[in-house]
Amino acid sequence: MKRSCLPILFLLVANCIFSQHPVEKLINNPLLQNANISLLVKDLKSGETLYELRPKNSAVTASTMKVITTATALEMFGPDFRFETKLEIDGETGKDSTLNGNLYIRGGGDPTLGSDKMGDKNFLTKWINAVKKAGINHINGKIIADPGIFEQQVINPKWTWEDMGNYYAPGIHGISYLDNTFRLYFRTGKVGSKTEMLRIEPEIPGLNIENFVKSANISFDNAYFYGAPFSNDRFVTGEIPANKAEFVVKGDIPDPALLLAQHFHAKLAEAGLVISDAPVVQRNEACKKFVIYTHYSPPLSEIITETNVKSNNHYAEYLFKYIGTKNNKISTNKAAIDNIRSFWKSKNLPVDQLFQSDGSGLSPVNAVSANFFVELLTYMKTKSKYADVFYKSLPVSGESGTLKSILEKTALQGKVHAKSGTIAHVKCYVGYIEAKDKTLVFALMVNNANGTSNAVVKKMEEFMLEVAAP
Repeated sequence: MKRSCLPILFLLVANCIFSQHPVEKLINNPLLQNANISLLVKDLKSGETLYELRPKNSAVTASTMKVITTATALEMFGPDFRFETKLEIDGETGKDSTLNGNLYIRGGGDPTLGSDKMGDKNFLTKWINAVKKAGINHINGKIIADPGIFEQQVINPKWTWEDMGNYYAPGIHGISYLDNTFRLYFRTGKVGSKTEMLRIEPEIPGLNIENFVKSANISFDNAYFYGAPFSNDRFVTGEIPANKAEFVVKGDIPDPALLLAQHFHAKLAEAGLVISDAPVVQRNEACKKFVIYTHYSPPLSEIITETNVKSNNHYAEYLFKYIGTKNNKISTNKAAIDNIRSFWKSKNLPVDQLFQSDGSGLSPVNAVSANFFVELLTYMKTKSKYADVFYKSLPVSGESGTLKSILEKTALQGKVHAKSGTIAHVKCYVGYIEAKDKTLVFALMVNNANGTSNAVVKKMEEFMLEVAAP
């Protein structure tokens, strides 16, 4: 009799284990027992809460902050909005086609000028044609780049020193150019040897870089630039793969507005126009000007898709800073934060659970609750005029962007539209799960887990699969 009871007992224990509540399984895992977790899963249609754990506790967001930034920009400006950069002149143009004055580049906060991601790569040719069309072939003055739409504090003070100076944390100037990014080409030798700098693209006049990068037995870029905004003094340290004829490391252009003015000056000179003085940067020059050309960015719908799918920090920060121009002549970080909070407060979202420092999520002091994310995502899906545009801007599990390798070859491949977030000790997902007979809106935020990022992701994937199961 005793022997016959053992299989039954085993089945009962196994049934108890495998029927454990998904939240309990998540938090009882050794990886996550000591983690700060905020999670919430709701049925989108009914609003019923299906799973929750400290949903009103705010956690560090990483790049899930981009959901708030892109949703706000879309709601405020609409999907067809385009950034404007204007060419302006002061003074008079004489019969000899000489402009006795200056040619201005009026920044409008467009992140796509010369961008690798989108926009017209040959825009300077159109600018030159516009100058010629205005009857100008000699400028008795200078080219002045004016980035004054944004404050001069171009680096977010809540970013870490390790990030500043690198391509993923570029300065946010009122004029962006070439994604505010340069490329430094190295040649590397044997493991442990010093690397050789080959060239910089584009060339930046006066840029001085001290090189402390070593060759290492690695396959990835582990080099970091350090330097203050507007300063041409940089140093680069860390490690890159050994024995490479060429290896590229990307850094932050110190003054993109000036570099654009310099390139425009050179292109005009190549086209035969004479300019008497060297290009400069001046902010909010107070004089009467006449617009001779307006350059338009791609539509906002395309910009937010790039921002969310590729987790583009540069684009996110420009959207964030531009939000601050609403009711402000010059945008500041504070203006952007205040406008975002005010907007979502007007929609009855719990902004007391929103602690925002930037637009990309790069700052480790950002914190938002799972509840706030779910409320925002619910609004964007059920109340926004631009619901479809926003939904399509999100990466898709197993298929695109930062979710391409997430839930791949599982029942949820192609069924999760969400934004991921990753910085040191932080892993988050917020978005929508298309379950068999319903849509779930969710936020799953994990801070300070006791394991590798890959191990934590695996457990988060298991949770998503379980909550979506019929």
